Amino acid sequence: MRIPLIAGNWKMNKNPEQTREFVSAVKSKLPQSGKVETVIGAPAVDLEALVESSADTQLKPAAENCYFEDAGAFTGENSPKVLSEMHIPYVIIGHSERREYFHETDEDVNKKAHQIFKNRMTPILCVGESLEIREKGETNKWVEDQVKAGIKGLTEDQVSRLVIAYEPIWAIGTGKTATSEQAEEVCAHIRKVVEKLYSEGVAEKMRVLYGGSVKPENIKELMGKKNIDGGLVGGASLEPESFLQLANYND
Repeated sequence: MRIPLIAGNWKMNKNPEQTREFVSAVKSKLPQSGKVETVIGAPAVDLEALVESSADTQLKPAAENCYFEDAGAFTGENSPKVLSEMHIPYVIIGHSERREYFHETDEDVNKKAHQIFKNRMTPILCVGESLEIREKGETNKWVEDQVKAGIKGLTEDQVSRLVIAYEPIWAIGTGKTATSEQAEEVCAHIRKVVEKLYSEGVAEKMRVLYGGSVKPENIKELMGKKNIDGGLVGGASLEPESFLQLANYND
């Protein structure tokens, strides 16, 4: 059985003090282990505060990005080895903003996925299409190509533990949300792609999230779909109250 996952992505928001305040506000009100897994992806400057303040709570920290080498002359990058040493279990990779603003490629994302697994962490691998691609009717093909490239060379065990987040670019931070039917269609297609490449067993273990203007008002409907295992949440994860509403969607 796949455990639902609600993951916040703060992007470039909050400082260490605000991070500690957030964790303090949510830590006693999160779902119990095994019911819903809760994760916060924070900027690198906040990770130490997040790790320390979330210790012995149900909240798990995530890095918002990393490089595909452990060390070297890569000024400004985050070492996956050091993230692992900090006891960070998840790293978000391939977010549309990384692809668009920093020109990251599918090959970059794949190399990061390999390095993250090598360092005993789990990637949250983002895929998604632009409005232009959707209007052309090419969503499934676009997302399929991103998935295939992103997981190339990973083992069955690694893919079964992987998290893939479907984020239609046209719905990120725009207030627009894919309907639950649209989200389910693409998430189901992602699972089918993995099934063809690996096996039904691997595809059934892997979690697929939806991201794109996820909020308390639509989380229950999205989570009612067979192939949606959680949400990768932007703005609604910044405030303790709305994050708790998302995490406790089933109450």
